[in-house]
Amino acid sequence: MSGHEQYGEDLALMALGTLEGDARAELEKHLATCSNCRRELERLRGDMALMAMSAGGPRPPQRSRQLLLEAIAKEPRSTRAGAVRGRGFQWWTALGWAAAAVMLLVVIQLRQANRGLREAVASLGSMVGQQTIELENARRLMDTLTGEDAQKVVLLAKKTPLQPQGKAFYLRRKNSLVFLASNLAPLPPEKIYELWLFPTSGGSPIAAGLFKPDAHGSATVVNPPLPAGVGAKAFAVTLEPESGSHETPRGTGVMQGAE
Repeated sequence: MSGHEQYGEDLALMALGTLEGDARAELEKHLATCSNCRRELERLRGDMALMAMSAGGPRPPQRSRQLLLEAIAKEPRSTRAGAVRGRGFQWWTALGWAAAAVMLLVVIQLRQANRGLREAVASLGSMVGQQTIELENARRLMDTLTGEDAQKVVLLAKKTPLQPQGKAFYLRRKNSLVFLASNLAPLPPEKIYELWLFPTSGGSPIAAGLFKPDAHGSATVVNPPLPAGVGAKAFAVTLEPESGSHETPRGTGVMQGAE
């Protein structure tokens, strides 16, 4: 733009959209006959557009724009080429500070968005983990009830009439036990039913869960804690104190069964 340096500041202000009045009219008249200044104006507008695209997010604060305009307004106008070049340097410095403020706002906004995204991912991971556990429990239950190698033992009362009845489904390889009881008598005060597993290797019976029947005499025990890999030759139900016996049956036998 050699020979037209006196229009440098006005071109920058026009690119910014702040040049008004006689100065704007004079510059527009000059632009009509000067292709060099028109190219310079388009270049300035392109630079500002690229800066806006790189900021990509919140608009610059109004106060930052106002401070930029005030900094430009404080500079004395002069037609000397050296003075124009000096003002141009200060104008671009001020614009650089405004761009830095915009980028700071963008960084803050991105950090907030990333924090929200991390929280959403953590919540989703927790939900997926819980659903995985529930799905595995459901598969374990189905394997126990339908597996070909699952033991199915029917427990009957010792005396007639044979009213209480129970069915034990035991899958040794998965250490899974499901027990279903029906026609149980209501519990006496401070009493509870307890299920026992008798190991194939002998030894003491293993406590396999405490339970209370509902109003219809039905009850269920699902996957009580058991030693891993223990074989079962029989199951039994006894009537125990409310806290249970745990170590060995001490109460009255209710029903028993073997495979």
